Amino acid sequence: MRDTAEKGRLAGRVALVVGAGSVGPGWGNGKATAVAFAREGARVLAADRNLSAAIETRDIIRGEGGLCEAVEADVTDAGSMAAMAAACVEAFGSIDILHNNVGLAQVGGVTDTDPADWDRILKVNITGMFLSCRAVVPHMERQIETGGSPCAIVNVGAIAGRRWTGVPMLAYAVSKAGVEALTRSIALQYARAGIRCNCILPGLMDTPHVVEPLKNLYGENSLERLRQVRNNQAPMGFMGTAWDVAAAAVYLASDDARYVNGHALAVDGGQSAQTWSPLYASPGEPQ
Repeated sequence: MRDTAEKGRLAGRVALVVGAGSVGPGWGNGKATAVAFAREGARVLAADRNLSAAIETRDIIRGEGGLCEAVEADVTDAGSMAAMAAACVEAFGSIDILHNNVGLAQVGGVTDTDPADWDRILKVNITGMFLSCRAVVPHMERQIETGGSPCAIVNVGAIAGRRWTGVPMLAYAVSKAGVEALTRSIALQYARAGIRCNCILPGLMDTPHVVEPLKNLYGENSLERLRQVRNNQAPMGFMGTAWDVAAAAVYLASDDARYVNGHALAVDGGQSAQTWSPLYASPGEPQ
């Protein structure tokens, strides 16, 4: 194991990262967070519906000298989530950190979102997070009751769950608003049991998860224009990356955040602090 891992902030911990793969080339939030956890000393179980994507993350971690296993897991299936949690305990003996990163995004407002798409996005983005926590929390409780260390859950929401972001993504926004409510409820219910629960709210990010659903808003193969506009909208003049989310996840999972509970940490370069700006498109227009 590399020296930084041996003395890292997560040394001795086991981290289960749900959504540890990437939906496209590059670094997604879950992939970067899994690698960041390992670099801080955690043993990682990389879970993803796409097993090959989870294996890619596993191989990166192992290539850096870290410890990681990969499993296939479907957040929409309670049995799959239970099997995922059991696999983590079997591989590493515990689950000290749960990171929920799975999410779907789709452009569409109230009149042009198909009910089937609405159901699918909510099932993945919020019901899936519920099922993951439901499967893992009992393991965490048992560990703590038998003398284990306090545990941490880190969920990934979005600024879109709090405010209009210029593109109609109704189902996504509603599901991400639910992430905050889920986080607060778990945080308060299990605070005295030794389980903290917080969430991260990414803003304008340059990740495959964002690029894929928005890539055709400016015409076919218009990624350069998409990035130009979104960088211009960001208060700091540039979008964040998956590593910004990963750094926040490491903090919230570590003892540095031992008294942080039920919190929603905006990782958005100040986006949620600003009022409506001329940089934003009119409602309904692409940004």
